[in-house]
Amino acid sequence: MVAMDAGELNAFLAAAFPASPLPFAVTRADDQGVEISQPFGDNHLRPGGTVSGPVLMTLADTVAYVAVVSRIGPEFLTVTSHLAIDFLRKPPPAGLRATGELLKLGRRQAVIAVRIHSEIEDELVAYATATYALPTKPSVPRADLELPAP
Repeated sequence: MVAMDAGELNAFLAAAFPASPLPFAVTRADDQGVEISQPFGDNHLRPGGTVSGPVLMTLADTVAYVAVVSRIGPEFLTVTSHLAIDFLRKPPPAGLRATGELLKLGRRQAVIAVRIHSEIEDELVAYATATYALPTKPSVPRADLELPAP
């Protein structure tokens, strides 16, 4: 059962990372997982005209974070403890769609499977697994953050 829907997750991320506009949007959050869409930008390219690995890794880490927060609620101190990624094919210069599926949600950690697809022909370009450490106590929201209403 989800604790936060796509709109609440987008508001939470905007409040948690206010320094710049986020380059993606949460488009789905349900019992099967979450989905994030990231439009293409010229700054995503590496030599050879393909989307760079750091862009894919950032997207994988972000969708894993969103998958966890969608289930446990607005916990800022949920952090990555492990991330492994396999680059399956060179992504063309196009937008990306990433899905995250919670494989295990325990008291201390969560394990997430991430699939990243190119918008061109919806081909799978990367697969990742991530482990997140969960806070032992609920985090205290920073005073400067406006959280979505429960």
